[in-house]
Amino acid sequence: MAVALLVALSFAVAAFGEESARRVQVRDIATIAGIRDNQLVGYGIVVGLNGTGDRSQTQFTTQTLANAMRRMGVLISPATVRVANVAAVFVTATLPQFSRPGMTLDVTVSSVGDARSLEGGTLLMTGLQGPDGQVYANAQGPVTLGGYTAGRGGNVKTLNFPNVGRIPGGAIVERDTAVDLSRMSTLSFMLRDPDFNVACEVADAINQEFSAGLAHAVDSRRIDVNAVASGSASVPALVARIQDLKVAYRPRAKVVVNERTGTIVMGGEVKLSAVSVIHGSLSIEISTAYAVSQPAPFSNGKTTTTPEVNLQAGEEPTRSIRLSQGANVEELINGLHALDASAREIVAILEAIQAAGGLAAELEVI
Repeated sequence: MAVALLVALSFAVAAFGEESARRVQVRDIATIAGIRDNQLVGYGIVVGLNGTGDRSQTQFTTQTLANAMRRMGVLISPATVRVANVAAVFVTATLPQFSRPGMTLDVTVSSVGDARSLEGGTLLMTGLQGPDGQVYANAQGPVTLGGYTAGRGGNVKTLNFPNVGRIPGGAIVERDTAVDLSRMSTLSFMLRDPDFNVACEVADAINQEFSAGLAHAVDSRRIDVNAVASGSASVPALVARIQDLKVAYRPRAKVVVNERTGTIVMGGEVKLSAVSVIHGSLSIEISTAYAVSQPAPFSNGKTTTTPEVNLQAGEEPTRSIRLSQGANVEELINGLHALDASAREIVAILEAIQAAGGLAAELEVI
């Protein structure tokens, strides 16, 4: 049995001062509904590898190669293919806003099978599809890596990840995805972080800028703007004017912890109630040893075993820290480091403080 931490909390409910606000532009905290990037993905093959491709047991690679050869007018059986310079890959890219045919995109090439490296390979023409299944771009070109693998057998040196590479400008957009802004009578600005106060302040700033009731907050994230009544020469001019407006922004107090790695990231506005943390350690170890009792010769006795129980108990001196009202998380972390608490123990303490209401912030565990 081990008792690792004892956290005592007091004064869980307290009044905190008004958080300081900073002035930010609308472009930094909001986007426009319907105008966004899109993800593309495709499946293809990389050829020209120096024996570092997929092995013969990766059947989908040979089938893909056979299909590619068939399109070139060469008929082969996938069962007879024995090559090590081909690798099956997934190709991903991001289609930016207002993409037009002829634009180039950077693509990422990732191995699907058991290829050792994509170094020196060339991606054959691969169609990149959107969520609707339509092909929006075609990718092809030599793959560049940020690492390498060298050697054979047991003597192999690998740097970074040779199974993932990039092709700068390797995809060409084939389909027009631009949004016709001239047909938009209403613009909807979407806050990246929902907040009723910020939404109302953005709407008020727009109305003051245009001296008219063009904007109103629909909810904590969406602000609708009447583009027709703005009197702007064009929608892009209206958007540019609104995005340059500055509003008061109060970031949410938030603490993000990663239990797997022990990483803790905290905002500067995070405050604590008066709290006392006691850190101690109590360990009890019980071990059993068996002694053999051997009778004397010719005594007609029996050999028996006798258990001998050994009990050891130890406890480290209790160490404690105490934080005053309004202390921030950084002061708590420094105090816990002084107690030699591990990162995982610090995460457990933060969770306990937040559960008791002593942490005036949102705690997100990832």
